[in-house]
Amino acid sequence: MFSILFHPAPEREDNLVAELFDCGTAGIAEEEDGIRAFFEDSADAKTLLTRFTDFQPELRREAAIDWEQSSRDAWPPLEIGRLFYLVPPWRADEPTPAGRLQLVVNPGMACGTGRHPCTQLCLEAIERYVKPGHRVLDVGAGSGILSAAAQLVGAGCVIGCDIDADNARIARERTGLPLFIGSAEAVRSAWADVVIANIDAAVLEHLEPELRRVQKPGGRLILSGFPHWDIPEGYSARETSEREGWLCWIC
Repeated sequence: MFSILFHPAPEREDNLVAELFDCGTAGIAEEEDGIRAFFEDSADAKTLLTRFTDFQPELRREAAIDWEQSSRDAWPPLEIGRLFYLVPPWRADEPTPAGRLQLVVNPGMACGTGRHPCTQLCLEAIERYVKPGHRVLDVGAGSGILSAAAQLVGAGCVIGCDIDADNARIARERTGLPLFIGSAEAVRSAWADVVIANIDAAVLEHLEPELRRVQKPGGRLILSGFPHWDIPEGYSARETSEREGWLCWIC
């Protein structure tokens, strides 16, 4: 068996993890200086090093250890905010702490591990601003983790959209919610009590007119996906939260 240590930027970690699972990794573990993926000797190390050269891959031979179990141990449950309890599928049958809502996340799903600061900030905003009966639109839904969270806290109707067909498919499979390929322009004006958009600053600037149009008067925008040094123009934040240099705005 061999392993490869990758050094992704934080915003690329989730997509890298998803790609590595597609490549047949036996397991993935987070390390202080990157993400380590383990492969059986039958895997083509040279091809993997070439494919992921952007992440400065470092090859290492491994001893005969149960790396699959080691990888599972590296994804413990995660408590976010006051309500959410994120667990991988293999821990879903374990007891959930009293007062928390279990949210199953899959390390093999793009943008869906819940470990990125922006995702965590959005989850905390959802527990504060999504109320029972609310209509919620999740723009750029990724694997649907934020849509699922909105449903858990009692939203009356949740829809999501993503321009990536694979992301939309994953989100539908994971949540059972109506998630479509496309963007906010397909949604009726003044429909959403809460609009969630965890995307980068450039896309948020482009979408600003549509997000405003879809938002009900007096509704909320939960915006994240950008660091403090690259904030989107066109919005006025009434509340800001920050984690590890990443921001979440409530507008």
